Amino acid sequence: MAQLARQQDLDVEVDFHGFCLQEADDDFVPVEYPEGRVGEKFLTAHQGRLDIESAGHTHTASLTVEIWDGEPPADDRLAWEAQGEAELHSTTGELAVWGVAAGRGVEDVFLDGKEADWAVRVYCAGRVEVERLSRESVPEGIERYLAQFWPRQA
Repeated sequence: MAQLARQQDLDVEVDFHGFCLQEADDDFVPVEYPEGRVGEKFLTAHQGRLDIESAGHTHTASLTVEIWDGEPPADDRLAWEAQGEAELHSTTGELAVWGVAAGRGVEDVFLDGKEADWAVRVYCAGRVEVERLSRESVPEGIERYLAQFWPRQA
């Protein structure tokens, strides 16, 4: 059974309905965010980055990142409103959080600090509420994300 190795909690500044997790060293990203952004799917993988679409225009979301030693069981801690799975090759083992217009965030996501292939499952809750509230204000912590990463088997 897979074991949780590490967890990181951070705030994400969402703008224009999206954000991404992108290689910390953008020399390894051929098309930097938000170029090539699809904007229709909840989770889209590109070389060196994962684009995540939000239900709210501008707000602060909470993101929990879990690093597992194998594929974790499906998460049922919240009533998730969206879910997606993808694969990512990370050259640096570290991902920066990027907003559409805001650019790179303050805090990076630490995977393991070395080059590796990862599988990821991303969940989201609070989408209906943040969509409504972001029309009137800039809500904080309403939309919640969980990103579970584990080493991809060759």
